[in-house]
Amino acid sequence: MGYIQAMEILPERLIEEIQKYIDGQIIYIPKLKSRRCKWGEKTNSKAYFKERNSEIYHSYINGSTVLELSEKYFLAPKSIQRIIRDMKTI
Repeated sequence: MGYIQAMEILPERLIEEIQKYIDGQIIYIPKLKSRRCKWGEKTNSKAYFKERNSEIYHSYINGSTVLELSEKYFLAPKSIQRIIRDMKTI
């Protein structure tokens, strides 16, 4: 995340008011809730994990053990069990 110089976008009187509270430090101003992206919306992470979890589930119902899947996907056995449990409810 980059930053923008306040003097480039904010009125001088607003900068002076902000300086009363924070002078010369960097602050983060969050987006409005209505403009926030959901997790995985900007990347393909959500699709990647959905596909991976589907592969794990199908491998499990086709005979792979939790331990085998844990080693294959570099996940803890509890994580594999959670994925299998969650996929059963879909």
